[in-house]
Amino acid sequence: MLGFQFRTTSAGNNVVPRDREQELALEKKSLVEDLYELQKEISDLSAKLDQAGVGQREANEALERELVKIRRFAGLSPVSGPGVELVVQSHPGQAGSGTVHAPKDITDEHLLKMVNELYNAGSEAIAINGQRITAVSEIRLAGNHININGTPLSPPYRIIAIGNASALKSRLELKGGLAEYLSDSGISVETQEKNKVMVPAFTGELYFEYTKPVKEN
Repeated sequence: MLGFQFRTTSAGNNVVPRDREQELALEKKSLVEDLYELQKEISDLSAKLDQAGVGQREANEALERELVKIRRFAGLSPVSGPGVELVVQSHPGQAGSGTVHAPKDITDEHLLKMVNELYNAGSEAIAINGQRITAVSEIRLAGNHININGTPLSPPYRIIAIGNASALKSRLELKGGLAEYLSDSGISVETQEKNKVMVPAFTGELYFEYTKPVKEN
């Protein structure tokens, strides 16, 4: 009797009640559903992270393109393209009466006129004897030299300008234009159209002591 009761009790401990079995089945189903939802969330988050990464890369690439553009317009990077090459130097000439006059010294004013004329004709980048002309470049007479970007230069002056080569050359050689004016003054301007010219970057220092950026509202 005791042995029978023991076996019955032991067997009863290994058998899961019907209600408990159903409860475990429901819990399992719930866990499976939760796991499925977690997997979906992980997939969604991974997709969002990938998308954010792509967005960040695109933003970085856009900033890089803008920086390249700014550096190019500021003259801080070398550029190339079609344009003209000018050689400006003094030469003996004839005055209106037919008499030969001595060569005239080239001044900073002459070079400034050349630069302004080229910019007015559509030039996008200019260099004189390897010195890039920028918004902060100075062209001034200093003794027997002309200083550009703090560098003393001597004639002949080789001017490189990027732009529509034909338009630039035509503008300089207009009848009664700058080249003719300089020639009458004993200064020759030889202009050649080029399919490709190189203009170096500005290599000086840029610093601002008084100017500050304005915050936009």
